Amino acid sequence: MRRPALAKAGSSAALGLLLALAACAIPAPPSPPTGRPVPAERPPAPPPTRLPESSPAPGVSLAALPGWGAEDHLAAFEAYTAGCGVAREGAARTQCARAQMLRQTSRPVTPSAARAFFETGFTVVAAETTDGAPGLLTAYFAPEYPARSRPDREFDAPVLAPPEGWTRGQVLPSRADIEAAPPARALAWMRAEDLFFMQIQGSGYLTLEDGRRVRAAYATDNGRPFTGIARPMAEQGLLPQNGTSGDAIRRWLADHRGPEARAVMALNPRYIFFRADPDDGGHPAGAAGVPLPPRRAIAVDPAHWRYGDVVWIAADGGNLRGARGSYQGLVMALDTGSAIRGPVRADLYMGRGEAAGSEAGAVRHPLRMWRLVPRR
Repeated sequence: MRRPALAKAGSSAALGLLLALAACAIPAPPSPPTGRPVPAERPPAPPPTRLPESSPAPGVSLAALPGWGAEDHLAAFEAYTAGCGVAREGAARTQCARAQMLRQTSRPVTPSAARAFFETGFTVVAAETTDGAPGLLTAYFAPEYPARSRPDREFDAPVLAPPEGWTRGQVLPSRADIEAAPPARALAWMRAEDLFFMQIQGSGYLTLEDGRRVRAAYATDNGRPFTGIARPMAEQGLLPQNGTSGDAIRRWLADHRGPEARAVMALNPRYIFFRADPDDGGHPAGAAGVPLPPRRAIAVDPAHWRYGDVVWIAADGGNLRGARGSYQGLVMALDTGSAIRGPVRADLYMGRGEAAGSEAGAVRHPLRMWRLVPRR
């Protein structure tokens, strides 16, 4: 999706660039959700880099994974069967077919059968950073916003479709120049701060004044680099150094709506254009073309991962205020994001709406990742 940079959503991702803006299915003690959302821009992405087919990892079993015994194996199995069809590697397709057969012959699939499926069908290989240090987990979500079909004093920011005559790869004017020009092809009208955050996430769901709901989906961008505004806001004294959470940034932009807020948002020259799609009540599709299962899908770097890869994540020790203590569990690689780079980097999709966004904003945890390698 983003990602753009959802909420995710998401992503994703992660709001650490702007908002320096998931939990996996293993529960962790909840805390008040505050933090810096991570941008999870989700433009349509090319297929992942073609990687060599994996070989089984001798002697490494899933039982060695941290938290494997406490996993909700049935929920993991459901997420796997929903996303494994995008895999292209031969062994991965074999295991996906095996899972679908299990669903057809076992009604219902039991947690113990789901656990046995993974333990007999996969081995484990650790993903490693170049220096052996932990990577980074962030999160994104799919935001939901009120919108209007016509502008008014509050809803004065147009949701723009790509300009007429646009061609792929074309570099367009910066955010400030686009916003200064008379709006054309407005799909809807939003509060300026809501539109800014939706552009960070890359897509969102809009509810119009007559109750109609549409999805604003990423169409393209202006080709300019993304620049986070959290750090410059702190450097300018607009927010305290430890107070640049997504919620804090949004409040400041809303309180200073108009020229002041526009000047701050213009620090990020990147601008996202959208298309209007129906809202089917589900979750947005990631770059792999599969609807993202909440808390079970991640955005990854396609230089290191394939769509449909099965991944175990373990992320402990997040230090943002309100962060949950840890995230660990089985997730599917189904998305990419402009801020997601490296072999141990993931952006966890948290779901739709405000609660998902609040939690996503507090996810910035040291991360370890393992690839579940399908047996041949």
